[in-house]
Parts: sequence; C-alpha cells; structure tokens
Amino acid sequence: MNKRLRKNIRLLGMIVCISLFTGCSNKKTDIASQTQQETLTVEENQSNKENTIGESLIAQVVNYEEDDYYTSWENTVAATIELKEDQISFEGNGVKVEESTLTIEKAGTYVISGTLADGSIIVDAADKAAVRLVLNGVDINCTTTAPVYVKQAGKVVLSLEEGTTNRFTDGESYILEDASSDEPNATIFSKDDLTINGKGSLEVIANYNNAITSKDTLKLMEGTLQIEAVDDGVMGKDAVIVKTGNVQITAKGDGIKATNDTDETKGFVAIEDGNFNIVAGADGIQAKTNVYIAEGTYTVETGGESANAVKKQEQNQVAGPMGKGQTKVSTTATQVEDTTATTTTENTDESTSYKGIKGSKAIYISGGTFTLNTADDSIHSNDTIAISGGDMTLTSGDDGIHADTQLNIGEVKLTITKSYEGLESSEINITSGEINVMASDDGVNISGGNDASAINGRPGQNSFANTEDGKLTISGGTLFVDASGDGLDANGSIEMSGGTVVVNGPTNDGNGALDYDGSFNITGGVFIAAGSAGMAQVPSSSSTQPSIAMTYSANKQAGEMIHLADSNGNALLTFAPTKAYRSVVISIPEIKTGESYSFYTGGSVAGNATNGLYETTAAYTPEGEAVSFTPTDIVTYLSESGVTTGNSGFGPGGNGGGGRGEKPDKGAATQDGTTPPAIPDESNRPALPEGTMPSEGTMKQGGEGMTPPEKPTGEKGANGTPPEKPSTEGNLDTTTAPSENSSAQ
Repeated sequence: MNKRLRKNIRLLGMIVCISLFTGCSNKKTDIASQTQQETLTVEENQSNKENTIGESLIAQVVNYEEDDYYTSWENTVAATIELKEDQISFEGNGVKVEESTLTIEKAGTYVISGTLADGSIIVDAADKAAVRLVLNGVDINCTTTAPVYVKQAGKVVLSLEEGTTNRFTDGESYILEDASSDEPNATIFSKDDLTINGKGSLEVIANYNNAITSKDTLKLMEGTLQIEAVDDGVMGKDAVIVKTGNVQITAKGDGIKATNDTDETKGFVAIEDGNFNIVAGADGIQAKTNVYIAEGTYTVETGGESANAVKKQEQNQVAGPMGKGQTKVSTTATQVEDTTATTTTENTDESTSYKGIKGSKAIYISGGTFTLNTADDSIHSNDTIAISGGDMTLTSGDDGIHADTQLNIGEVKLTITKSYEGLESSEINITSGEINVMASDDGVNISGGNDASAINGRPGQNSFANTEDGKLTISGGTLFVDASGDGLDANGSIEMSGGTVVVNGPTNDGNGALDYDGSFNITGGVFIAAGSAGMAQVPSSSSTQPSIAMTYSANKQAGEMIHLADSNGNALLTFAPTKAYRSVVISIPEIKTGESYSFYTGGSVAGNATNGLYETTAAYTPEGEAVSFTPTDIVTYLSESGVTTGNSGFGPGGNGGGGRGEKPDKGAATQDGTTPPAIPDESNRPALPEGTMPSEGTMKQGGEGMTPPEKPTGEKGANGTPPEKPSTEGNLDTTTAPSENSSAQ
C-alpha cells in the first residue's frame, strides 16, 4: 500500500458520508479521484450523492496481485505429490518427506492429490516468492497439529482444481512445538499471506480451534468453501478479502473476522461479491477497523438468533449461546494445558458479542441481499455506518442498526422485522430508500434518547459519541415505524425536508410517537405520527411547513381511518393507523395557512395502501361529520369539536426545562430501575379557563383535582430486558394534548 493511499484512507469516512448523503446530484463519481484532491471543500463534495461505496473503497484498500488469480499449472514446471493413506510419494524438487509429514522448502508450484489418514503439509520456504499448492482432490486428517501449517513463505496460494473436492480435518488437541505461542491454532494456518483461488471446493473441519487463519492477509478469490469450527471460521489478521465464491460457515465463535487493531489501515474485511451462509455463536462478520461490502448474498445467524437475545452475560461470565468458550486442550509432549477459546490473544472481547456485521471503525455497504437474524445488533459500528444500496431483512435481539457516531442511509430497501430499537446513532441521515422498522422500544433513537436505553437499559448497552446534541435528518425516502416505545426519539433535534415518514407509535402514555429535546423543523415531505397522547409532541413552530395535531377524547381503534380533504373535497391524505391511537400529528406540503380543510375520522376506503397510507386516488367514504378548520399558525391544534387554543409557552426551539407542565424524565429511574420518577408537583399552578387547551408542552388541567397520569412502571426492568408493554385497552390518557418541544421523553 503506497504512502499516499495510507494518508488518504483517513479521509474516506468523512468524504463518503458527505458526498453520499448530503448532495442532490444523480451523477456517479469516483471516490478515488476525490481523495486525491485534499483541498476539496465540504460544499464541493455535497454534489456527489451516489458514489459506489463498496467498489470504490475496496479499490482503495485492496491490491490484487497476479498470482492471486487462478492459472493453469499443466504447462508449468511443477512437482507432483501423491498421498497414500500413511505414505507420501513425489516427483520434483523442494520437497522433504518424513513419515506422514510433507514439508515444502522452496517457492514453486506443487500439485497434490490423494489421502492422508493422519499427516500434515508444512510450508517452510525461506525465499520470498510464492508457494502454490494445487489441491487436486486432497483429503488430509491430522490428529495432533494443523493439516496445513505455513511456517514461513513469501506467500502461499491454495488453488482448488475445478471439479475436485478437497478436505482437511484436525483433532481436538494439538501437540505444539511451543505451547506458550498457541501456534498453529487452525486447521489451515499461515503465518504469512494466504490466498485461496480456483473453482473447486474446500471443506475444512476444525475440532481444535479456528478453521482457516492467516497472520497476515487472507484472500478468498473464488471456489466453494464449507467450514465447521469450534471457534472462528475464517480469520485474517491484517485483512480478509473476498473477491467472490460460495462460503458456508458454521462456527461456535465468529464467522469471518479481521483482528489487527494496531494499524488503522489494516484489520478490515472487504467483500466484493459472493454467497455467504453463516451460523455463528458470536459475530457473523467482524473487523477491528472497517467492513466494506459491495455486493453478494448474506444469510447470517448469530448467538442462537434473535430469540436468544443477550442477557447481560458480563454479570456471570457464562459462555455464548452456542457454547463459545469451550475448553481447548493444547499439549506438548510432556504437559497438558487447559485454556479457553475466548481468551486467546486475538479474541479477548468477542465472547459477549453476537452481532451480524460489526466494524469497530466503520461499515460501508453499497449493495447485496442480507437476511440477518441476530441475538445482538444486526449491523453495528463503534463509529460510522454508511449504507447506499442493497436489500436487507434484519431480525435482531437488540438494535437493527447501531452506529455510535453516525448512520447514513441511502438507496436501500431495509426491513427490520424485530428489534429492541430499530435505528440508533448519535446522528442519523436518511436521504432515500425504503425503510420499515418494527421495534419493541424506540423505532429511531438518537443519542440514546431520554429513556436510558444506552446506559444499563438493555442487554447491548451501546454507548454514543455524543449524548446531548444528536440529530436526525430526513431529506428523502420512505420511513415506516411501528414502535412500542417512542417512534422517533431524539436526544437533540430533528430536521425534515423531504421524504415520507409514517409512525405507528406507542399505545401507552409513557412514550410518544414523536419525542425530541431540541427542535423539530419540517420544511418539506410527508409526516404522520399516530399514537398515545400522554407524551405527544408536535413539530416546532419554527418549521416552514404547517402541521395539524388532533387529540381525541377517547381511544380510536386500530384501523379506524383518518382522512384529510381540501375545501373542494379533494383527498390530501388517507391513513389507517395499525394500532390504537388518541393523538395524530400530520404535516404535508398541501396544508397552507389561510386555506380551509376537513378532517374526517372513521369511514371506509377502497384502494391501495402501504403500511396504512393510502394513495390519494383511493375512494374514501366518510362516516360522521368532519372537523373543519383553517390554519392560521404553523401548528394547528384540533379536537373533535374543532380548533383549540395552543400557546408557544417555551419559545421557538426552547427546551422548557423546569417550566410548567414539564414531562417526567424517562431517563431517570429509582435505584432498582423499575419505577420512574414522580410527576412534578403542580399543586400551585393556576387553573386554566374552562374549555381552553394548555400551552404547548403543558399538562391540561381539565377540572379541579385532575392530575396528569402516572407513567407506567417497569419501563426498564432490573434485569436489563425490555418491559412488558401495558395493555392498549383504556390506557391512552385523556388529559393531555400534544406539545411542541416539551422536555422530550
């Protein structure tokens, strides 16, 4: 890797995030050319929206050499080796045979075929050229060490001859030259660069530890790999690079991993294409720095799937759901030593991680089909995630996608069928795509929100780079959220300038379909949020696109229609919430101040709908009288009897902290973590005139002695698991109205 490339790699994350997710041009550009122009300004990069993340960045970090690609060996000078159960015969130079051990001592090409009942191949070539082993139908079992052990070589290439099946298996214990080094510790183990190419197949059964390990870079160029391992499946210290291939891995540890954490230009996984089926006891694909994925098909299960979500295993130090952490026996000729697989030098922090795809620094995905079913986060980074394409179905025991610092989502089809929280980061930018989120707590969570979900609040206990000034930005695409907690929860602000957002929020009054601390400015797009009313909020009065907020006197049932029409009866919006609701907030470009509208509840409709949102051409039949209104402010408050009064009591963009009507802090809790704090005392608060609505962010005092509802207990259980949600029947409070920018919960 050249010095200039090393220098530019540090710029890639920032440039990709800016160029992909803040611009508006449809012209594809080349990241490689951008990174060479170190004087590019932010504004110049904002016009580059649709870079092909995977291919461009992989080209930056991967260098394919000529001998990485398969070439025919038949017209080359090659030694031939035949394995005969307990004997080895050969023709050519550079080979030494001792009983059932074959040692390759020189660079060159060696064609190997046959079976060894208990033997091994050792590569010990001092010269820096490549050693190529053509596997032409090989079956080697070794009970005491690695069947393939590369001690030294410039590079080793395993070529899988087309039409052949090759198999390597090891025993449950090794006799090591130096037990303190624990090497070799894989069925195929190399201290140097290792490449696997060819269109044949390779089966690796690891009974001792890992299946395939390279202490440098491991490249999988093509072929079919079937791997079973008691610990990790495929591991490269500096990098794991996949050109293409069919890879099936069943591992009690990690599926695919790169482990170098001392060099920011290494420790990455880069996959251009291929078909992957991974069942892992720990992480599916994980890298100490970055994960790059351009294309491919990925079916990944981790930790016993989402039903076996993490249960704070750090408290009792138990092994993983699939048994990772089993006893591994290393022996010398005179001593037996018991160690734990999860405490090897390369794998000290993975025993409690069950993520689908994990990159400690960043994850870049530009395409592919993903079906991930994980006990922990399906996709996770301790820093940044950028997704610009692909088709994803995620089923998670914790977060669907989590990035500590920034999550950028572009042209992807993303379905999160199950999660604790769907999308979570300190900053989330959505520019396009089709996103569907199902969450048992918050649908979209910024900086942990206000429910302590990032601190001792759930199994994963994810942390954030910033917990105060997080931001959700939506400029395009479609986002459908079904959340039992908050729908959109921002411990910071929300900006929406385009796209469509539909939230089917909570049915309990301890959460809200919309929840933010700073401001929520809407300048464009379609926003609909339906849910309970106890913690309901509305967009900020500093928005330029008007909103309406309807609060009902009693619960409306799931599926009960909402319809908005203009003064001529033209349909502007028809929506059927999927759950019971009492508060509805709507902001669409068609709503203008000074014009008249009709708001209907109930009725029937004939037409096509997506997640409850009907096309405007759908034929709507009303039931009952409409609520007629003419907006005069950015936020118009409605009840079943018409327009009600609202005041901007906390000022535009204000927090309202400590002000009257402040909502209880969901983030705080009693010591046992089960009882939320009490509602602030409002006994000295003056009564409101009868028939008026409270100011934005205040609790309504409907009559003498009426107090706000208590927040449901058990929001965060003492054992760190999500609470059981209260019944939807009769649980939606009738004493509150949506507030703009009350202390967001």
